[in-house]
Amino acid sequence: MGKKVFVSGCFDILHSGHVEFFYEAAQYGDLYVALGSDRTIFELKGRATVNSELERLFMVKSVSFVKDAFVSRGSGILDFEVELREIMPDYFIVNADGHIPEKRDLCHKLGIEYIILERKPHPGFEARSTTQLRQRDYLPYRIDLAGGWLDQPFVSQHYPGPVITISLEPTLEFNERSGMASSTRRHAKELWGPRLPQGDYEKIAKTLFCYDNPPGTKVISGSQDSIGLVFPGLAYANYNGEYWPSHIEHRVDEPLLHFVENSLYLVSLGPRYGDYNVLENTTFNRENAKALADAAEGHWRSILDQDIFRFGQTMRAGFDAQLAMFPNMMNERVAALIDEYRDSALGWKLSGAGGGGYLVLVSERPIPGAVRVLARRILD
Repeated sequence: MGKKVFVSGCFDILHSGHVEFFYEAAQYGDLYVALGSDRTIFELKGRATVNSELERLFMVKSVSFVKDAFVSRGSGILDFEVELREIMPDYFIVNADGHIPEKRDLCHKLGIEYIILERKPHPGFEARSTTQLRQRDYLPYRIDLAGGWLDQPFVSQHYPGPVITISLEPTLEFNERSGMASSTRRHAKELWGPRLPQGDYEKIAKTLFCYDNPPGTKVISGSQDSIGLVFPGLAYANYNGEYWPSHIEHRVDEPLLHFVENSLYLVSLGPRYGDYNVLENTTFNRENAKALADAAEGHWRSILDQDIFRFGQTMRAGFDAQLAMFPNMMNERVAALIDEYRDSALGWKLSGAGGGGYLVLVSERPIPGAVRVLARRILD
């Protein structure tokens, strides 16, 4: 009896990258494809699919490499669990950007071999992604590398300091509610469509920040989101008890961007849960704010010096300072994932406000199954 292979995903706007993934997975045995339902994808991504679950099922079943396909009956990030237990395949295969610890742990529990493939196009073809095909979306994402939360006056009023961000090319569709400024990015799309406008970076970022926080907004989205999206490359925004920084330093030096790109690895935790509240059980004081500011200052110097060891140490110090103020950023699954990479990474933090999203790692060596990022060099 032949081996059985299981893959899962949305597979909306079926393209050659999906088919190549099916081909590679099918080399391991008979391929079974679990598709997320329309409802599950809306809950996870915050948007409807272009093609309905019945259309997606029809197209995937038509691919010759696929033995069978079905719509998963469950919900959430492990919506396929019922079908996985029924089929009990020999292999569960994911792409690097589809890897999350919960999938791997479930497979280990069931005795299923878990394999991570690198995303690559069919030989001679251009790399494809659903994000690119959806509308050639050129809007960037951003990661806050250090100092996150100092853009909130309730933190920086205790001690001033910088938030350091890097603007990212949309090489993949990052999870919604995962600390990659996806909600601010949606507002940018409402304002300008699939591209940011030309002009003065700070004016554009300030316009986006105001649109992101209309009058009457109770929880203000920090301005580091709009700054990190609009300013290409690296931005150092210094805060002193106000929503907008007192000054912004901006670097697009190729060696610095190359250094950061080659040092960062992202491991997905899946999106934050809907009832997650990072603002519970918080502690704000001068000591905690200063620790965060000092770590961010050191982080910026480590980038300028291209010192990967200090880059990792100061990222970790900044994360520890965040946890002292916002303990809800940490939970059992985050702690378990950090423990897994503790000996192989030089430093770590969570994207955005934690509770899900991505574990951002600093490493000298490639981390299997992690996602790489590409810095945005220019403003299109």
